[in-house]
Amino acid sequence: MPATASRTRPAVPDSLHDFTRSHNLQVGVVSDTHGYVDPDIQDQLDGSDLILHAGDIGSSLVLQQLREICENVVAVQGNNDCTEKWPADEHRELMGIGKLAEIQLPGGSIMLMHGDAYGMPGRRHAEMRQHFANSTAIVYGHSHMLVCDQETRPWVLNPGAAGKSRTRGGASCLCMSVSAKGWKVSEFRVGQQDSCDPTVQAS
Repeated sequence: MPATASRTRPAVPDSLHDFTRSHNLQVGVVSDTHGYVDPDIQDQLDGSDLILHAGDIGSSLVLQQLREICENVVAVQGNNDCTEKWPADEHRELMGIGKLAEIQLPGGSIMLMHGDAYGMPGRRHAEMRQHFANSTAIVYGHSHMLVCDQETRPWVLNPGAAGKSRTRGGASCLCMSVSAKGWKVSEFRVGQQDSCDPTVQAS
């Protein structure tokens, strides 16, 4: 069967990734590359211990480029990650990518998804928080909008688009510093850089 994206909301992770043995991690977060990673984003990710991709990857070339930066890459499928849009010789790799991943880190965990099943922007974050209340952060893509919502736990984070499709002001990503003592998130957009809220102590 074709690996077409479903709009059902996955409740159980397809994969679990445990990085809790590391004391401090630099985590790069990208999404919506659609087959292309901006070179400035690649430079920003240099030095990452882990890279997360929140879907609409576009091709295995993107994953290869990310793995050249960091051997630990966790990705999920987006609604455009389907056999109709990926090269035929890459379908096997596509079929091995799930729709929901849980990443266990020092001090907490991240739920990684594309987010296309959460339709209405005004309710999206509240619904995600309700479904994954035990997570420290939820990372999603799809909207191509850079979002760093730390008003309450779990945080809801969207790295925006890291390629050249609908970047809404420039390709962007998130960079996280993670330890058992606290997490800090920084926004990066090509041409500028800002920080989200200060370090939050892990609970």
